[in-house]
Amino acid sequence: MAELAADIPNIQELLQEREPPCLSLYQPTHRRFPQSQQDPIRYRNLVRELQESLARGSGKHVDVLLEPLRRILDDQEFWSHPRDGLAVFSSRDLFRVYRLQRPTPELAVVADSFHVKPLLRILQSVDRYQVLALDRSTVRLYEGGRDTLDEIEPAPGVPRTIKDALGDQLSEGYLNLSTYRGGSGAGGAVFHGHGSRKDEVALDEERFFRAVDRAVQEHHSNVSRLPLVLAALPEQQAVFRRVSHNPLLVDSGVDAHPQSLSIEELRERAWGVVEPRNHARVRAVIEEFGAARAKGAGADELPEIAAALAQGRVATLLIDADQHIGGRIDENGRLHTGELSSPEHEDLLDDLGELAIRQGGELLVLPGQLMPTQSGAAAIYRY
Repeated sequence: MAELAADIPNIQELLQEREPPCLSLYQPTHRRFPQSQQDPIRYRNLVRELQESLARGSGKHVDVLLEPLRRILDDQEFWSHPRDGLAVFSSRDLFRVYRLQRPTPELAVVADSFHVKPLLRILQSVDRYQVLALDRSTVRLYEGGRDTLDEIEPAPGVPRTIKDALGDQLSEGYLNLSTYRGGSGAGGAVFHGHGSRKDEVALDEERFFRAVDRAVQEHHSNVSRLPLVLAALPEQQAVFRRVSHNPLLVDSGVDAHPQSLSIEELRERAWGVVEPRNHARVRAVIEEFGAARAKGAGADELPEIAAALAQGRVATLLIDADQHIGGRIDENGRLHTGELSSPEHEDLLDDLGELAIRQGGELLVLPGQLMPTQSGAAAIYRY
């Protein structure tokens, strides 16, 4: 199968300076037949566009850059698991493929750096979250939004099972434990023996949960910065929350054995946990912006925001998901507006968002009806 990166794109990794040329490919994909039949064909055409663009340029490293993209064409397993969009990045020292949960326009770009702007509105949308589905011996991870939830592949450093985590350190009590499934599909356990063996199994479970917590925080939460919803039986919820140090773990969770729920039921219950939290977060940020603007520590005019970004002064930037404004930002942070259809102009809001991310600021993409400004952007300054 084609080499796939984690399901959550690491924007900071993609923003790092790399030896040009850098190739970026985006396309919408389809989850269902027969529409999905066209996805490999459209992908082949976009790869051909990249090849032609490279040929018009320096022609350096053409085969090295295109070879991993071409491998995907013949990977039937890859094309049998589509989502709603695809993003592919290739340079001499990096190759990343991401399946996206939202469609993206077709785009094939050869430039001195990766073209990440289409990712920004997807990745920084406030409705995204992750779900950690856990029982006493296995782990599954999901990523979702208001309308979609997909299982994602845990990073290589995340244990999938208690045996992955503890190996030969598993106690004799656990090894002598037999499991069964009740009629509901939820897992249970029968203990052979009492007292010390039960204590051993409980200790194994706690050590397993500690290992999962560390790995998920390091390889997923620290990268995605998404709220993490725990789906587990109440007794496992209690143990995991007692040992967890993940600041993104949401206080309430889905109190059910995750294998007893369909993915749609899991999405509904997880979104029910996340939605009020998101609303509270957005309200708090909007109130913070209002207070900051009143004190001269925030702005809603695009030229002022661009200048502040050029000086590294923006702590939080809000952009309107429903607006697109043509133009460009020069090296001095000055705005030049223009038509989006012009090849020398891009979306100013996306450019502002990229600058904020590059400088370590927080970017939130909000639906237009929630934006506290009409300009398309709002900034809260660091100082």
